[in-house]
Amino acid sequence: MFIEGAANLARHVKVVDALNVFPVPDGDTGTNMNLSITSGVKEVKQNIQDDSSKVAASFAKGLLMGARGNSGVILSQLFRGFSKQVEGKKQITASDLAQAFESGVETAYKAVMKPVEGTILTVAKDAAKHSLKVAKKHDDVIYVMEETLKEAKASLKRTPDLLPVLKEVGVVDSGGQGLVYIYEGFLAVLKGEKLSENISPVDEVSMENLVKVEHHNAQSHMATEDIEFGFCTEVMVRIDTEKTKKHPFVETDFREELSQVGDSLLVVSDDDLIKVHIHAEQPGEVLTKAQRYGELINIKIENMREQHTHLLDETKEVYGQESTPVDKKKEKSEFGIVTVAMGEGIANLFKGLGAGVVIEGGQTMNPSTEDIINAIEEVHAEKVIILPNNGNIIMAAEQAAEVVGEKAVVVPSKTVPQGLAALLSFNPTQGLEINAGMMKDALSTVKSGQVTFAVRDTNIDGIDIKKDDFMGIAEKKIVSSGADILEVTKELFKQMIDDESEIVTLLQGEDASEEQTNSLVGFIEDEFPDVEVDVHVGNQPLYSYIISVE
Repeated sequence: MFIEGAANLARHVKVVDALNVFPVPDGDTGTNMNLSITSGVKEVKQNIQDDSSKVAASFAKGLLMGARGNSGVILSQLFRGFSKQVEGKKQITASDLAQAFESGVETAYKAVMKPVEGTILTVAKDAAKHSLKVAKKHDDVIYVMEETLKEAKASLKRTPDLLPVLKEVGVVDSGGQGLVYIYEGFLAVLKGEKLSENISPVDEVSMENLVKVEHHNAQSHMATEDIEFGFCTEVMVRIDTEKTKKHPFVETDFREELSQVGDSLLVVSDDDLIKVHIHAEQPGEVLTKAQRYGELINIKIENMREQHTHLLDETKEVYGQESTPVDKKKEKSEFGIVTVAMGEGIANLFKGLGAGVVIEGGQTMNPSTEDIINAIEEVHAEKVIILPNNGNIIMAAEQAAEVVGEKAVVVPSKTVPQGLAALLSFNPTQGLEINAGMMKDALSTVKSGQVTFAVRDTNIDGIDIKKDDFMGIAEKKIVSSGADILEVTKELFKQMIDDESEIVTLLQGEDASEEQTNSLVGFIEDEFPDVEVDVHVGNQPLYSYIISVE
């Protein structure tokens, strides 16, 4: 059922992406949902079970770790609650299915700090409520799923009535549409239909792929003799309640215990399963510790020293350069900053201000929960601060911070200018919580603007926008549009700069020219002589200019 749901979503990714309200080239709701659910399906395929609860648990776990963007995180929470509700049930009845949908909605709403109606949450809620009502009268799984899908579609049509911006643009909610496609796949497989034929392969995001990335990013930059923990050890534990009576399982305690015997540690668990990835020198010790909680399954141990020479050769072949060894034995630093950015110039700005790891991503490339967990481990610090720099990455960042424990906090920066302002306020002499507070306060001290192009004709807030025209966006509001990038950007400046403004920072994108940038600097100097202008070549894609006003 999960596989067919994912397959049907994959067929319609471009449709869902096209439903994003803003006509900017980052309509990635469908892509994020697709990558997220594909991670769940990958986990299911790796752990085939003749047990509905086990399948649901695997699916939920894969979704959790592969969640990308707000839509992906919400989807992961919907099926996390679904999984909890059906735990222990080898087969699912119509009533079980309805209750699972309802449990998913409750979990998802709790995960979102400020739920917005007229979104995927509303579609899921309305469908689940109707599902419960129908299941009280009909014990037919197919009929209940039919009615659930029917109400999901009806709720989707109502989303423009709840979100005025949807009605203004003339679209339904993109996340809700993605959920409807998933439910269509569910119904199809229950009826014995096949929707996954001729589906193009999609990128798969899983712990396995995370581990591969971790190995190439870390091991290819060290000498073989410097590998302290020589065995890549992966194991899944099926929790045995009899064993946990004697040795109660607490995820944070288990993670801390394993951290003493290795590195590159990743622990994911729910009430049924524990999954561990670790680099250890004594893999048997890891297995012994894990076995206290249940039955060991899917064990994989690889000798990294034996593989390392081949990895170095592969790295040279792929990148055409020698690897730079680093000292993996060094002690952790007190603080580490993890941030997200697109464009080499912007990444270098963050690094120059002290960021330890810059994840390549942002618009159209939202990093997954696993990507952020990987970066947290890579930064090699006792305390980690995460700057998402994109509103669609904040939930995945918070989910990653929750997985790794108390050592990581998220400063919810929604734009690159906010991220830079926050990083400038970081003080290494202060504690984690104090720094997080100061950095959050800094977010409100900067105005953010962007210049990009429209991907379709539309009208928003009374502004007519034509496909391929440039748009000036102040915070989340489109304030100018036209065919001339200079005129559009100048109008954006007029909207953003006021008497209290002191500094304007201009980040030049990869499709903007030095001549255009010089013209804009001259405009600011003429129109706003008291304002200082700072220019950097950000090389970011999609956005000709990113603007910060302080």
